Amino acid sequence: MKKQIGLFFGSFNPIHIGHLIIANHLVEHSAMNELWFVVTPQNPFKEKQSLLDNHLRLEMVNLAIESYPKLRASNIEFHLPQPNYTVNTLAYLEEKHPNTNFALIMGEDNLKSFHKWKNYEHILANYSIYVYPRISEGTVPEALTEHPHITRVPAPIIELSATFIREEIKAGHNIRPLLPEKVWQYIDKLGLYFN
Repeated sequence: MKKQIGLFFGSFNPIHIGHLIIANHLVEHSAMNELWFVVTPQNPFKEKQSLLDNHLRLEMVNLAIESYPKLRASNIEFHLPQPNYTVNTLAYLEEKHPNTNFALIMGEDNLKSFHKWKNYEHILANYSIYVYPRISEGTVPEALTEHPHITRVPAPIIELSATFIREEIKAGHNIRPLLPEKVWQYIDKLGLYFN
């Protein structure tokens, strides 16, 4: 039987407790054997300047998941041509791990713009997509609301963003409860996001 792995893509700039809550909920309440945090070096829809160095963000993910045996950090996209697209990453992973079924994990906000992704029809036809709830503007296109490959997971709604955390750190506010303890210590020690 093929191993089931969920892929949670993101810049994780920085990873926070919201990411962990969602990831842990999904891996505990689905057929997934593992969930991989795929740290993206550059999102084609985001400006690059605000991104912290790839390896610093990967290290924070590793620190965050140390005590979660079903969660993994992946730097797979660091080695692919940039800008990279999810469809290319999936093809690469399929080739490297032929005995694995990969599924995508995304927030409902991403599902609303999923039709803008490169080769989204191919992804939809060949992969399962697990969607967790997010409060956001707009509606999900009708073709995606009842699609057999899309599973809505009633995970907790976490209204917490990495942008908010970066702004709070820069403003000198204490955001320690919003981060895994080792991630907070790492940010504090290296002075990340302080300016």
